[in-house]
Amino acid sequence: MAHKIELPRRTYVRTIYNFFPFPLSNSKKKFIGNWVLRGRKMESTNSFRLRKQALKPIETARSSASQRDEEEVSKNNGQRTCEEEPLSPSSRLYHEPNFNVYVIAIMGCKTRIYPDVVKANLGHTLLRHPRFSSLQVENNGEMRWVPTEVDLERHVIVPELDQNMDSPDKFLEDYVYNLSKTTIDKSQPLWDLHLLNLRTSQSEAVGIFRIHHSLGDGTSLLSLLLACTRQMNDSKALPTIPIRKKKDKKSDRIGIWRILLRFWFVLQVFWNTVVDVFMFIATALFLTDTQNPLKGLPGSESTPRRIVYRTVSLDDIKFVKNAMNTTINDVAFGMTQAGLSRYINRICSENKKDGGATETNNLPKSIRLRSNLLVNIRPAPGIQALADMMEKDAEVKWGNWIGYVLLPFTIAVREDPLDYVRNAKAIIDRKKRSLEAFCTFYIADWALNLFGIKAASALSHKVISRTTMCFSNMVGPVEEIGFCGHPMAFLAPSSYGQPYALMINFQSYIDKMTIVLSVDEGTIPNPHQLCDDIVESLQIIKDAVMTRGLA
Repeated sequence: MAHKIELPRRTYVRTIYNFFPFPLSNSKKKFIGNWVLRGRKMESTNSFRLRKQALKPIETARSSASQRDEEEVSKNNGQRTCEEEPLSPSSRLYHEPNFNVYVIAIMGCKTRIYPDVVKANLGHTLLRHPRFSSLQVENNGEMRWVPTEVDLERHVIVPELDQNMDSPDKFLEDYVYNLSKTTIDKSQPLWDLHLLNLRTSQSEAVGIFRIHHSLGDGTSLLSLLLACTRQMNDSKALPTIPIRKKKDKKSDRIGIWRILLRFWFVLQVFWNTVVDVFMFIATALFLTDTQNPLKGLPGSESTPRRIVYRTVSLDDIKFVKNAMNTTINDVAFGMTQAGLSRYINRICSENKKDGGATETNNLPKSIRLRSNLLVNIRPAPGIQALADMMEKDAEVKWGNWIGYVLLPFTIAVREDPLDYVRNAKAIIDRKKRSLEAFCTFYIADWALNLFGIKAASALSHKVISRTTMCFSNMVGPVEEIGFCGHPMAFLAPSSYGQPYALMINFQSYIDKMTIVLSVDEGTIPNPHQLCDDIVESLQIIKDAVMTRGLA
C-alpha cells in the first residue's frame, strides 16, 4: 500500500513556487501561499468524506440482480434461479408426440456409489445450470422455462438390489430397457439419475443419467456432464478432451495456382451443398431408404429400446488410423460399414430358401442405407466454460440449433477389408466440403416460422423416418476422471424415442472406445450379434493392415 508523504507547510509552498518558470513578486507569493494553504486545510477536513463517496459502488440493475442471485443460491443449496423465458423452437420440437427423445448416459464406476455424496455435489454443480432447475410450463400455447426449487429425492433414484443375482449384466440391460418405456413427469425438471450399486463385468456400480432432449443437444449435455467431473489425480482439474490440430499446409504454389485451388475448393463446396440440399428435400418429399433388416417400421419412436455396448481398444483404432493416414472417425465409420454389411449379409443368407452361405455375397444388388445426423450448428460450449458457469455464474451459449446431415453407408461384401475404411474416408471428406447442416437448419427454421411447430415436427419426422439409422462418434477424456469422487470405468451414451430402429454411438475414454447400440428389438431381435459384428470387423481390418505391412 502506498503511503502519502506530508510536507511542512512552508516547504510545500516553496515546492509550488518552483513550478513557475518566471520569478514571483512578494505580493504574488503571499497570495499563492494563502490560497494553497487554505486549499490544503479544506482537503484535510473533507478528504475522508470525499474518498468514501468515491469508493461507494454504483447501484445498477445488474449488480442488484447478482446480489439477489447469490442470496437465492445460498438459500437453495447452491441452486441458481433465473427469469422465465420461452423455450426455443428446437426445444419445443422435442415435445411433439413423434419426437419425444431422451438422452441416456450410462456411467460405470470402479467403486461403490454413495448417494449422499452425489446429492451434495449435484446441488453445487448440475443444479447451477438453469435448465436443470426449471420446469417447462405451457400457457396459452407457449412453453416457458419456469425456475423452481429442485427436490433431489425425486431426481436421484436408488433402487434396492439383490447383490446375489445370477446375471448382473442382464439385469442392468433390462433395467435400462424398462426405463425406456417411461417418461419423466413434467411437474419436475426433466432429468433424473439412477444409482445402481451393482457389480457388473465392467464396473462395481453404475449411474444412469436420463435427460430430456429439450434441455440440450447430446454433445452439449455430455460436455455438461463431464464438466461435473474432475481428474482422479487432481481433484481440481477438469477432464482433458483432445482437440485435433489442423495441419499446417505448406505449399510452394504461388500466384495463379493458389487462386485456382481456392476457386476449385469453393466450387466443390457449392456443388456438394446443392446436391446435399436436393437430397434432403427429396427425402422430405418421397425418397426413402431400401427396406432392409435394420430399417424400423412406422411407429418406432414409441417402442422401448434395448441398449447394448462393447468396449474395444482405442489403440487398435489408432493403429489402423496411423497405418492408413486417416482419422479415428474414418476408422469408426469404416468398421461400422463392415459390421453392418456382415450382419445384413447373414440375415439375407438365412432368408434364402436354399440357405446361402454366410461367407458369400447374399446382399441385394443395391441398398440405399443412410444415417441421419442431427447436428447442433451452434458451437458447443467447452467443458471449461460450463464449469465456469456452474462455479462463477458465467454466461454461456446454450440451446439446440439443429441441422441435418444425411450420411450414406455403403453395404457390400469386399475382398479387401481396408476398402471399408477407404470408402468411409471418401464419404466423410466429401461431407466436410459441404454446408448441408447450415442449409437444412435454415430450411427447418423457415418451415417452423412459416407453418408452425406441427409442420416442422412433421418435416423432421419424415426426414428421419425415411432413413435407416443414426451414427455418431464423440471424444471423451484422455485421463481417468471421477464423478463426485467416484472413479469412472466407462461411459456409454445413447438415447430413445427417436423414429428409427437403430442408433450407434462411439464414445472414447482414456485408452478405450465404447460402441453403444440402441435398437428396437422388433426390428433387430439380436442386437448383441450386430454389436459383435462391428467389433470383429475392427479386428479383421487390423489384421489386414498387419498382413500388408502397412504399419
